[in-house]
Amino acid sequence: MADKRDYYEVLGVGKDASADDIKQAYRKAALKWHPDRWVSGTDAEKKTAEEKFKEASEAYSVLSDPDKKAKYDQFGFAGVDGAGAQDWSQGFGSLNDILNNLFGGAFGSAFGNAFGGGFGFGGAQSGPRTMRGRDIRTRVRLTLEEIAKGCTKEVTIERNRPCPECGGRGTRNASDVKTCPTCKGSGQVQNVVNSLFGRTMTYTTCPQCGGEGKIVSNPCSHCKGTGLERKRETVSVQVPAGVEDGMQLTVRGEGHAAARGGISGDLLVIIEEQPHPQLKRQGSDLFYTRVLSVTDAILGTEIQIPTLDGPYKMKIDSGTQSGTVLRLRGRGMPAVNSYGKGDLYVKILVWIPRKLSRSEKETLEKMKDSNAFKPDPNRDDRELFEKESKYF
Repeated sequence: MADKRDYYEVLGVGKDASADDIKQAYRKAALKWHPDRWVSGTDAEKKTAEEKFKEASEAYSVLSDPDKKAKYDQFGFAGVDGAGAQDWSQGFGSLNDILNNLFGGAFGSAFGNAFGGGFGFGGAQSGPRTMRGRDIRTRVRLTLEEIAKGCTKEVTIERNRPCPECGGRGTRNASDVKTCPTCKGSGQVQNVVNSLFGRTMTYTTCPQCGGEGKIVSNPCSHCKGTGLERKRETVSVQVPAGVEDGMQLTVRGEGHAAARGGISGDLLVIIEEQPHPQLKRQGSDLFYTRVLSVTDAILGTEIQIPTLDGPYKMKIDSGTQSGTVLRLRGRGMPAVNSYGKGDLYVKILVWIPRKLSRSEKETLEKMKDSNAFKPDPNRDDRELFEKESKYF
C-alpha cells in the first residue's frame, strides 16, 4: 500500500476534478500507455507501459465510482483496499474497445484508429498549473480497544496556512496580482526548433511565474509574498474500526496549504498499534494463552478470559489436555470495510509442578498405576491439538 501513488496524482487531476475531468485524464493515459502501442518497443518499455496502464486503470476504476471515490477521499487506500484491483490474466482489451467505452460508438473507434498508433499526445496543458500544497505524514498510536470500535483521534501538526494579512494572495491588494507577461497567463512557454526533419514545438513551465500564470508586483510584508504562514494546529482524524499496524489513512485537504489559492495537500496518518498486555493479534483473530494447574485441568474449572468487551467466563471441562485450543466465535477484531468479526482462540497449558512434598509424592505414587492416569492412544486429543496448533 505504501508504494502506491495517489490516484489523483496518477491521473494528473485535482481532488475537485469533475467526472468528465477524470474520464478525460484516463483517456489520455490509456492512449499513451496501452500495451497495443508499445508492441514494437523494448522489453523495458513494454514493462513500463504495462505497469503505467494498470496503475491508470486502477485509479480510474476507483475515482469514476462515486461510492469508491468518497471512501478513498476519506480513508485513502484503506477505504478501498482491493476495490481498484483487476484481473489482468485475460489481457488488457483492445485500445479501440477502451476508446469506444470512453468516447462511445464509431467516434471512439475512428479516434483510436486515427491517433492510437500515432506519435502520442504531448504538448501544452490546458492552462496554468494549479499549485498543490505538500502532504504531511504523522503517526497515531492506538490500543486494540480503540481499533476494535473505531475512534476519533486528535493529532497536532505544524503546517502552512494562508497568510491572514493577505488572505493567501501574496499581496494585500488584489490589483497587485498581474498576468505573467512572459507566458500571457498560460503558465507555459512555447519553444520552436527548426531542423532537417521540420519544425518541432515543445512546451515548458514558464520560468518567470513557475507555471502559475500570474506574478505578484507588491509582495505582502507579513509573508514575503509566499501567501503562507506556519501554524501549529490540531486536526480530528476519524479512524475506522479494524485498521491494522502500518495502514495509512488519508485526510483530504488537511496538509500544507498551497500558495495563492492552490489545492491543499493531504494529511497522511500512519497507524501504530500498541501491544496488548494479554492478547495477540493476527489479522482479525485474537490469541490468548492460559496456564492451568494440573488439578484444575483434571477436575475442570471456570476461568475468566480477557476480551475487548470485558472479562468472559469460560468453562473448562474435566480432563482438558495441555495444548488444547478453544475458540470463541466473534470475539476477535472487525476487518476494515467488511462485516463480521474474527475469533478469539484460547490455548490451554497445564502447569506441572517440579517439586513435591513427601506426602504429595506418596499420594501420586498410589494413583500412577490407575488406568485413569495411563495415556490412551485411541483418544482424539492429539489430533485436536495438531489441528489447532497452527494458530499458535
